[in-house]
Amino acid sequence: MLDIRSNGERIPAILLLPHTAGKVPVALLLHGLSLDKECMAEMAGPALLRRGIACLAPDLPHHGERSRGKDPADSANPFELMARWRAALDDSGLLLRFLAQRPDIDPSRISLIGYSLGAFIGLKVAATNREVRSVVLASGGDLPEYTPFISIVRTVADPIKLVRTLKGRPLLMVHGKHDRAVTPAQAERLFHAAQEPKKMLWWECGHVLPPQAMDEAAAWLAEN
Repeated sequence: MLDIRSNGERIPAILLLPHTAGKVPVALLLHGLSLDKECMAEMAGPALLRRGIACLAPDLPHHGERSRGKDPADSANPFELMARWRAALDDSGLLLRFLAQRPDIDPSRISLIGYSLGAFIGLKVAATNREVRSVVLASGGDLPEYTPFISIVRTVADPIKLVRTLKGRPLLMVHGKHDRAVTPAQAERLFHAAQEPKKMLWWECGHVLPPQAMDEAAAWLAEN
């Protein structure tokens, strides 16, 4: 059982390590809205382990074991949402430092995989933490134009500005051609704003990606 704490609160997380000698690369996995660490570990973990890459999947604030019985999608209070956003960023930075200090992890090969909401949070995490050397955004994109309080949200975290701060760190985006939650147009706006090296993979699906998408992402990470 991992004992990782943020402001005295335990961050429940799943750490998966490959059966490989020496220091291994690792990916921090950030899940989507109303999902949890188990979902993300099951989605990406097996493909990463097959390629010798460890992964750490936490429950983000108000999700999984930290939900306290409430649906994390329920709140419409912008101040509460901003507080959750800041807490998720703080937790992610703490988890990156935790990984970098482990004797079985190579701190020069830390990557991040974010799915949906996790892709949005992951962009900010990568922008502010240079420990993240490569990024995979699954079902992620720019903000939709109808986002409530969009002007406020963009001042705090504008995906277009954030993706530009990667400044040459490898980026992979995997997206469904029929995604209605984060539309292909949103994904394309974000991809076009990113600098090289970058790659986009499209899948015949909606917001939920097939297992092959994570397998392709793991193969890409192994090379980058």
